[in-house]
Amino acid sequence: MTLFTLSFTLLFVFATMMISYWQKLGLEKEIAIGTIRSAVQLLLIGYVLQYVFQTENYVILVVIICVMIGVASWNAAKRGGGMHGVVWRIAISISVMEVLMMGMLLGLHLIKATPQYIIPLSGMTIGNAMVVAGLFMNQLKREAVSSRGEIEALLSLGASAQQALHQVRKRIVKFSMIPTIDGMKTVGLVQLPGMMTGMIVAGASPVEAVRYQILIVFSFTGSAAITSILLSVLCYKLVFTKDLQVVVFQDS
Repeated sequence: MTLFTLSFTLLFVFATMMISYWQKLGLEKEIAIGTIRSAVQLLLIGYVLQYVFQTENYVILVVIICVMIGVASWNAAKRGGGMHGVVWRIAISISVMEVLMMGMLLGLHLIKATPQYIIPLSGMTIGNAMVVAGLFMNQLKREAVSSRGEIEALLSLGASAQQALHQVRKRIVKFSMIPTIDGMKTVGLVQLPGMMTGMIVAGASPVEAVRYQILIVFSFTGSAAITSILLSVLCYKLVFTKDLQVVVFQDS
């Protein structure tokens, strides 16, 4: 596919912008900015990855993964606005997840220890962890408001902060994993995921493509669970003040 033929896909963007203008949704500017940013970012990373794949420079590989984690943490932390120290907590959770998941994939020889495999798989699992982290932080703030009476009642009965938030944390972890679990239930029936579709379009055997997609689906599940559980351990104290009073988040 040439850049000229690829440019015709802008028709989809223009159509979306026209619909937004017609319905007075006010999304034209955001759509335009998002289109430009995504195109520039993808083209740049394409050239960077081509260089990394050819040279197998592992220093750049580590830098790319660190940038992925940093951007994902910063983006997910927006959902936790009003909470102090959210970014580093999310960064730790995603970093631990990345080390565990990639260690398992490489240790069991499920993938080759080359940038061509490590970077795409890391990007997908980190991206999935970012979504989970964002949902977790958003729901944590909501639960701090909606379950305030329940939490304060348990505290008044002598429960510790961890005990008072036990049920709340369980609900938040389950909520943050809903998209991942629903995706597992419908994959292959409702949706044909990107990696599988890309491999098939590139000429790979559908059976081989399915095997890699199963690897991705299971990795997503593991990354979602690890990230969400670690966040429940690292972030539950953010709901309380130093005097164990429940914080009221105004922007929830």
